[in-house]
Order: sequence, then structure tokens, then C-alpha cells
Amino acid sequence: MTIAVRERHILGISGGRDSAALAVHMRQTRPEVDLEYFFTDTGKELEEVYSFLDKLEGFLGKPITRLNPDRDFDFWLKEYNHFLPSPKTRWCTRQLKLRPLEQWLREDLDAGVVVHSYVAIRADEPSREGYQATHGNMQVHFPLREDGISRAGVIETLESAGLGEPEYYRWRTRSGCTFCFFQQKIEWVRLMREHPDAFDEAKGYEKSARDHGSPFTWSQGEGLEELSAPARVDEIEREFEQRRARLLARRRVNPLAGNVVPTIDDVYGIDEAAAGCVICHK
Repeated sequence: MTIAVRERHILGISGGRDSAALAVHMRQTRPEVDLEYFFTDTGKELEEVYSFLDKLEGFLGKPITRLNPDRDFDFWLKEYNHFLPSPKTRWCTRQLKLRPLEQWLREDLDAGVVVHSYVAIRADEPSREGYQATHGNMQVHFPLREDGISRAGVIETLESAGLGEPEYYRWRTRSGCTFCFFQQKIEWVRLMREHPDAFDEAKGYEKSARDHGSPFTWSQGEGLEELSAPARVDEIEREFEQRRARLLARRRVNPLAGNVVPTIDDVYGIDEAAAGCVICHK
């Protein structure tokens, strides 16, 4: 007699556009898949992320399970001797994102349950690998890539579903922690303006790290105290506008599109800006 193998189908929601579009796309094209949605909450997310999650949850008609780390950022910062996470030492991703996910799935995986994980890697991201299976019973799938959906397709999917993009995309390229070290300098300036309390918290972490001998700053080669000086802010904003103007000058004019101002995604390149952690901000 054949014994049926139990399966689970999971889709991680980051609060970003790609994972949201994947959830919508799966609901529209593979309604037979009984998906479980999850969001790993570090406790340091943008307020706009939570608002968008609530909106997406309403569209999906199913809850998005919130996975909370058993140890918070402050605990792990002390464990790592107050060394801030960085692109080369991404302990925040490991401890606050991957660890809670693995704990959530461990019992089932060890019991032989096959877990299908659906990851939001687009068709126009050929060099990105995304989240890798960490257990023999896990299988990873990339429906956006398989179905030929690019960044433009992602935005169209969200618009057609009546969701639109998360509000933070007007000033930032990513979801994830307020102090994500993959931010561009212009994004730090905008965080300072949009969420001054979060910016001040990031400065506090940076000062504590320096007091404990950490060589890292959130923004490579420059501390937030220096970055937030008025003259430096003016310089960063001027450089951003110059870069945007160069991009606009290189664009072919589409008479039907009108005068479209390049976004921060366009200026820095969404793939370049999001080259960090697929778990955090896809």
C-alpha cells in the first residue's frame, strides 16, 4: 500500500513588491495550491510594511503568519560583541530571518513532510539564486521566473489587483529593517526625513558599536552622524539629482508616456539596490 507523503506549500512575504506580486500571481494562476503565507518580523520594519501586509492579507483572503524571532536584534547585537551587521557579515539575516523560518518548519521537515517554498525571483534576474533549500525535504520554486514575469510585470500585477506598490517605494528601494546596510546614502537621508525616530535609533546603534570597537558603520565608509550634517545632506541630494538627470537624458522619449520622472529604483537600478537578501526585501 502506498502511503501519501504530506506536503506543505509556503510563500514568504517580505513587505516588498516582488513577493506580494508572487502571492497575487499564485492565487490567480495556481488556485489549487494550498499556500501558507508567512512574514518574518524582525521588529525593526518600516511602518509602511505593516500597512501593506494588512492590505495584501485582505486581498489574499488568508492570514499571513507572523514569525517572530525568539531573540531580538538587541540580543544578537550583544552576542556579536556589538559589531553591526554588514554585507560581509549578515548575521541579522541569519538570526532574525532564516533562523525563525527554519524553527517553524523543522519538526515537519524532520518528520518527512515535503515543503515547497515559492520564492520571488523574477525573469529579469538571471544571476540571482534566491533562498536555497536547507533540508533534503525542501523544494524551492521560482514561479515569476518560470512564467516570464519581469519587474514591469510585477508592477502590473499589483496594479491590476488594486493593491499598488507599498508606499515606501516613493523614497526607498527596499523593504526590510529601517537600518538595512544595503541602503544607498540618499535612502538614509530620506529615512532621516520620513522616520526621524528610526534614523536616530540607527545612529544610537552605530555609536554603541563604535564604543565597543566595531569598525563598521551602517553606510559604507561614513557614519550617520557625518552623513546627516546639513552640508553633506545637500551634497548627497545634489549627486542623486545629477544622476537622475543623466539617466533622463539617456532615455528615449516616448510621446505617449509623457514626462516620466525616474524613480530611485531607476536611478540606482533595483537589482543593484536589492542585491542583498531575498528573504528580507523581495
